[in-house]
Amino acid sequence: MTIHIGAKPGEIAETVLMPGDPYRAKWAAETFLKDAVLINEVRGMLGFTGTWNGHRVSIQGSGMGMPSLSIYANELIKDYDAQTLIRIGSCGGMQDKVSIRDVILAATSSTLSTPSIGIFKELNYAPCADWGLLHAAFHAAEARGVTTHVGGIYSADVFYDERPDLNEQMTRHGILAVEMEAAELYNLAARHGRRALAVLTVSDHLITGEALPAEDREKSFGDMVEIALEAAFA
Repeated sequence: MTIHIGAKPGEIAETVLMPGDPYRAKWAAETFLKDAVLINEVRGMLGFTGTWNGHRVSIQGSGMGMPSLSIYANELIKDYDAQTLIRIGSCGGMQDKVSIRDVILAATSSTLSTPSIGIFKELNYAPCADWGLLHAAFHAAEARGVTTHVGGIYSADVFYDERPDLNEQMTRHGILAVEMEAAELYNLAARHGRRALAVLTVSDHLITGEALPAEDREKSFGDMVEIALEAAFA
């Protein structure tokens, strides 16, 4: 057990999917894993372990934002020896070519700051995904016929952003979407020699103002979860 994760030694698999929402973790575990067992509920941040096609998998909520994700990813890596960590979550599209329900595979993630800034100091470190996971996820998405984009995203510090000038420059420079966690996950994976990837579903769009209706989210998010699982064990 750790301060934030109540799982016993051996209860967390080497492969961990990390949605921000603990109830999305519950839904994904009940939908995609066989014999899923609740292994964490400390602070309501639910975690489950089961199997997918014979492979052990854990799905652990990370909370919203990089500071929260950093806590769970650090403990999963340092205390439970997680080897592969895949963020599954929603994002806001930032390019005309990106549509609602599309999947984005984050090759890199830009930020204003992360919890790791104290380590890097003056260095503007560029965190990136694990190539093997990225490659496998792209082919898994292609095989499923899911419209997929690969490229850079933006991990924001705030949800209610008031920097239209910054958004304009990111769009100008090809940033595909915005979310709030991936950059720190990539930092931690690089630091500890682990594999990491963010597989994201476009749930709303900053340019068009579109948003995915609540009743449509489950099916769209299902594609994302299956792509992540297939990539993890390719």
